Amino acid sequence: MRVLIVEDELYLAEAIRDGLRLEAIAADIAGDGDMALEQLSINSYDVVVLDRDIPGPNGDAIARHLAGEAESPRVLMLTAADRLDDKATGFESGADDYLTKPFALRELVLRLRALGRRPAAGTPPIVEVAGVRLDRFRREVFRGGRYVALTRKQFAVLDVLMTAGGGVVSAEDLLERAWDENADPFTNAVRITISTLRKRLGEPWVIETVPGVGYRMSA
Repeated sequence: MRVLIVEDELYLAEAIRDGLRLEAIAADIAGDGDMALEQLSINSYDVVVLDRDIPGPNGDAIARHLAGEAESPRVLMLTAADRLDDKATGFESGADDYLTKPFALRELVLRLRALGRRPAAGTPPIVEVAGVRLDRFRREVFRGGRYVALTRKQFAVLDVLMTAGGGVVSAEDLLERAWDENADPFTNAVRITISTLRKRLGEPWVIETVPGVGYRMSA
């Protein structure tokens, strides 16, 4: 899962970002509405964590913009506006969920994962490919009935590969989907993660390298 945090309080935004990263959720930050729209036009996100009271186009305006886009990310409004009328306006603007400040990070993570179970593209929460079973909500992976312990990053990479429908995923796409905007495009992190992921899953290998192109799940 990749998340965009739209929050003008930098310390709060960084605290949320760091907390989400510990839960294997890649997160970027936008400090105002204009930056958020720019990020959304460049990157692909699963969920936008959106403060309503931000400089530039406010949260409601961004939510309405996303509601009019095809295959747009889910919107979770995270705001101090806690009156029922405020929540009604937020949902009417296009929010999929609403969480008021102050909040517990654990609750935010649970809500993000719940939204991730019903993405716009209709990807199911449990995916099975080549005898590998991945459960997004429980963060569990099994192969042939055997539990496979994975790191957060290995899980994120496997998730991207398994939901590609057998298609080839480039290293650049993996960096975009499983890491965040600060990832070095020249890093060998993808290659190393793929190598360790293969070993965790065991033989026969189910992750195939397509030379010069990328990686894919293979039976």
